[in-house]
Amino acid sequence: MSVRATDILKAIQTLNPAEKHRLREYLIDALTASSSTGTVLEEISERKNKSGYQCPDCEAEHVVRFGTYTTIVDGDEVKKQRYRCKACRKTFTDFTNTVLYRTRRLHQWIKFIECMVEGYSLRKSAELIGNISYVALFYWRHKLLTSMKQIEPSTFQGIVEMDETYFLYSEKGKRKITGRKPRTGGRKAKKRGISNEQVCVLVARDRDKATFSRALGTGRLTKEQLDEAIGPKLSSENILCTDAWRAFKSYAFENGMDIYQFKSDGKIRTKGLYHIQNVNNYHSRLKGWIQRFNGVATKYLDNYLAWFQALESFQHQRNEVTKNEMLIKGNLISNVETYERLRLSKFTI
Repeated sequence: MSVRATDILKAIQTLNPAEKHRLREYLIDALTASSSTGTVLEEISERKNKSGYQCPDCEAEHVVRFGTYTTIVDGDEVKKQRYRCKACRKTFTDFTNTVLYRTRRLHQWIKFIECMVEGYSLRKSAELIGNISYVALFYWRHKLLTSMKQIEPSTFQGIVEMDETYFLYSEKGKRKITGRKPRTGGRKAKKRGISNEQVCVLVARDRDKATFSRALGTGRLTKEQLDEAIGPKLSSENILCTDAWRAFKSYAFENGMDIYQFKSDGKIRTKGLYHIQNVNNYHSRLKGWIQRFNGVATKYLDNYLAWFQALESFQHQRNEVTKNEMLIKGNLISNVETYERLRLSKFTI
């Protein structure tokens, strides 16, 4: 049965003020979500193909349009372009091997990104989004973050502050833990100081706030780990500011770099322009933020580092543009992770 617009308007007039307010909020939310989702999908397509079409399987550029397919966006059927590679004969879309590949809830992703930006728990996010479980959102979160952790500065400029921090090794969520008893209560390490129970996270920042953060392994940082993780991003033109750990000094000496080191006793915190206060403040904010999760499984730690780094980059711009940008960037990077692969993944040392 069709409903005329005049009938809808008459029905609205019978609503009380509170009901009209709820209807207004619902329409604004629904129309905004529809516009946002369509805009984001178009932007992903344009940016991904800005240099021409390329097959995601064999990387050949001999690609032709190959009909369309239908997907649901905000409750409406929308036709999207399909392509075919003339080299390997495989078909693909703009979202093949991306976070959004084969997702059935495209219209809910914008709302989910908003929840991630606000730092809501999975259960609260599921409640706000509606019609989705918090378990599904857990995998959405890590599929997106698996892509985002690949976004790193290619080089650093000028002075680079570099320091390591440590997180307790965790197998949170694992049903059968071998080699030790499960931790309860305070989640404290058995050994004092830095040991193989601690995961080393290296953070490097230049004065333009270009940031690198990654878990490098358990125990103390080594020169080899430092060189492998961040070596290509540095040159002899950079000036390092670090703590007094010898791995930094050895690395700087071998690569002909100037270095200023500061001991942890805090007696000398600056030498003119040179200090590590920016990176130490970053450590403090990171650890304070990560506490809300009541422990993070070490195999997912790099994902949370990428999440925090994204939040830091637009902490003063939490608007529609930045939320869309977070989803767009996450879908411009190849991602073949599946729920099963994420669940069975392991932390590699």
